[in-house]
Amino acid sequence: MTAAALNASPGGTATPRGPKRVLPGFGLTLGYTLFYLSIIVLIPLAALLFRTFQMTWPEFWEAVAAPRVLASYRLTFGASFIAACVNLVFGLLVAWVLVRYQFPGKKIVDALVDLPFALPTAVAGISLTALLAGNGWVGQYLEPLGIQLAFNPNGVVIALIFIGLPFVVRTVQPVLEDSEKELEEAATSLGATRWQIFYKVILPGITPALLTGFAMAFARAIGEYGSVIFIAGNMPMVSEITPLIIIGKLEQYDYRGATAVAVTMLFFSFIMLLVINGLQAWQRKRQGAPL
Repeated sequence: MTAAALNASPGGTATPRGPKRVLPGFGLTLGYTLFYLSIIVLIPLAALLFRTFQMTWPEFWEAVAAPRVLASYRLTFGASFIAACVNLVFGLLVAWVLVRYQFPGKKIVDALVDLPFALPTAVAGISLTALLAGNGWVGQYLEPLGIQLAFNPNGVVIALIFIGLPFVVRTVQPVLEDSEKELEEAATSLGATRWQIFYKVILPGITPALLTGFAMAFARAIGEYGSVIFIAGNMPMVSEITPLIIIGKLEQYDYRGATAVAVTMLFFSFIMLLVINGLQAWQRKRQGAPL
């Protein structure tokens, strides 16, 4: 033991000094973590479940299985899934361009990817409506052709694509940056085509990141409200999303019905996250298996 690691006591006995830490020890840090998570996550979820458990089963079923609510489920989950799939493909393309190519204005494009994070969702909805409505800059040319992108489910999908794209790009981008170029060069020297290199070498390494980005974009789209209500049209049974159903029940002071629908959405979100985490674990296990 070196002299710098000793702490001399008044009686002359040298005692070891523990390593210095920026944060407190494990016990105190863990306590703060559990307290913070309880205040931010656990207590609100517990209150949501507690109010739902006050309902009888027929009351709960009537609240969550009404035809109007079921139609909102189909639209919310269907549009969120379609938007996440679109972002999975185009988010990968955007991340690939930002990592593999140099071009003028690259930093501006890279910054624009984060725009949905910083832009208020209501502003995004108003902007998309101004572009895609029948009298908008783009919609006025599409609507005479029979293509209506606003005030119907198409507008919902477009809004969810807009707010979900950064999740895929920012999840895949660092993985692409850290990928080993030597493996691609070795595959090229062995006569592999570009598609074979991507499918056999690159894609397996970025699949966990792609699944994570897909899950984050899907989960974000399920709970989106501000950017959707302006462009959806909010027509019952047609373009009404589930968060709007919850807001409507709250405005009618139907707190139990609102919490019942919210718990249902929460349940399906947890199921989706468990499935994605299981796929990621399977992918990591398969990558770590010996050839």
